Amino acid sequence: MECMTPSDASESRSAGVATPVAAETPVAEMTAPAAPQDDAAAPVTTPVTGPAPDATATAPAADGTTSTTPDTAGRTAPARLTVLAGPTAVGKGTVAAYIREHWPQVCLSVSATTRRPRPGEIDGVHYYFVDDETFDRMIADGELLEFATVHNSHRYGTPRGPVERALREGRPVLLEIDLQGARQVRRNAPDARLVFLSPPSWEELVHRLIGRGTETPEEQHRRLETAKVELASRDEFDEEVVNDRVARAAREVVHLMGLPTSEETR
Repeated sequence: MECMTPSDASESRSAGVATPVAAETPVAEMTAPAAPQDDAAAPVTTPVTGPAPDATATAPAADGTTSTTPDTAGRTAPARLTVLAGPTAVGKGTVAAYIREHWPQVCLSVSATTRRPRPGEIDGVHYYFVDDETFDRMIADGELLEFATVHNSHRYGTPRGPVERALREGRPVLLEIDLQGARQVRRNAPDARLVFLSPPSWEELVHRLIGRGTETPEEQHRRLETAKVELASRDEFDEEVVNDRVARAAREVVHLMGLPTSEETR
């Protein structure tokens, strides 16, 4: 299994309630979302935890190996393993797909799932589609870096092998996963950089969810309630990027990965 390019149409795992499969830090108490943020000239990046990066950074593979890359041109020192998470409908999949298209050196991990493929989805490209027996075996054999149950039905997880292989090769790895998965990565690879993708405002998040027209009114309500919980978790992340525009948000995430972002250096 290799890091592949997902489609823009692939489902975001955080679209529903993710049930952790292991003991997790309790989700912060549900609160009303913060006041709408102004549309900034560029995505906002807010350090949340941890000291300022040194001139070099080490990023662990799940097997304990690390790679070190010096910082150059004033960029953030690379964290080879980067997690992108955020509330439902914030556009994580779209931002991740933009990064993979414009920065092909980034390994965008492909999740394994027990749900059936949708029309147009390709095994190994959008997801690794497996049955419950195979997923159970992957858990038992320690083949998953993180995993969770979404919508109280289907399971999703990040295969450990492709991530470790890419890190050994010195490639930056991006995981686009849900909140519960991000918490598990924090435990399993504590030096990973966790990036929270947030909407410009609560109103914009509501507009995006309702505007895509893929859920019933009841489902929209449930997902918006879930989004409040997800937004309340932003302080658990190292960085925050506002997805006001896909291209600018993607460039900010790439900058946090320590990669060049200008047109001439792509």
